[in-house]
Amino acid sequence: MQGKLAIRTAVAAFVLGTLGLAAQPATAQQWKPTKPITIIVPWAAGGSTDQVIRVTAAELEKELGQKIVVVNQPGASGSIGTKGAMEAPKDGYTWASGAAKDIGTYAVSGLLDTKMADWNFYLTVANQSVVSVNANSPYKTVAELIAAMKAKPGQITIATAGVNSSGHFGSEALARAAGVTYKHVTYDGGNPAVIATVSGETEVTTQLGVEQVEMIRGKRLRALAVLADKPLEVEGMAAIEPITKTIPSFRTEANYFGIFVPKGVPAEVTATLDKIWAEKMKTNAALKKYSAEKGALFGPEHGEAAKKAAFPAIQGAAWILQEGGKAKVSPDTLGIPKP
Repeated sequence: MQGKLAIRTAVAAFVLGTLGLAAQPATAQQWKPTKPITIIVPWAAGGSTDQVIRVTAAELEKELGQKIVVVNQPGASGSIGTKGAMEAPKDGYTWASGAAKDIGTYAVSGLLDTKMADWNFYLTVANQSVVSVNANSPYKTVAELIAAMKAKPGQITIATAGVNSSGHFGSEALARAAGVTYKHVTYDGGNPAVIATVSGETEVTTQLGVEQVEMIRGKRLRALAVLADKPLEVEGMAAIEPITKTIPSFRTEANYFGIFVPKGVPAEVTATLDKIWAEKMKTNAALKKYSAEKGALFGPEHGEAAKKAAFPAIQGAAWILQEGGKAKVSPDTLGIPKP
């Protein structure tokens, strides 16, 4: 009982420590940007981050009255583009984007010295990884795929966007839950990883459903399971069964995506974005439409609520890295207790 209490206390302390709990000054003015804003997508074009950021940017342009330029800067599992946003002038005109769990685990993987506390979170949707195979694959169910992975240890190829990507966390979680090994093949983004499986270059992909949905609809990929505890419902498609149907003990967390604005920007920048998220993004029709068509979970959040929502996925991902021998820094030394 004392151990569980200690873990809960540590989690609460970590989350509160990252929130920047000081409220925005009451005198903060509405921000009116005077030049284009840059959002860095640290992955290749066409992937999950790229997709949702382009929808979000178009909606934000209406609210801010200024052009938003989306720049793809892939490399090193998203850390190169994120570093670019970190090192940009703190004038509020350069933002990062991607999965919250990446921001929260770069320090664990040793890719980038950053943490939740360094950023203001503006979340849009949550995404789920899907286990899919080439349309000509002999595997018709996830149970058949797992059986093949057991029969051929380390030989079944799985395409992901690299270490620290959502696809990689998905493949690692699947491998550990099923007690199997595989051959990891990495690409510069989710879209190239999906195309690799469509072309037959790899046998499997565990990238996000939003990156696969068009290929599944077009019968270029066969979806075997979503790494979640509920079916994935997408407009115009049969529901994808949850992995817990095959592996009941599989642990899942919501993988939130959004925009991350570095701490230290002028107060009016974040005060304005807070207002937009609270009053506009919470009910945004374009993001709702995107979510329904692509199989994402609509969930705009900002501030304390955003960080609390994102923390379970950060925690789970950090310990996947640790237990898989890929952590450079132990999560518990960074205040991330084991789930």
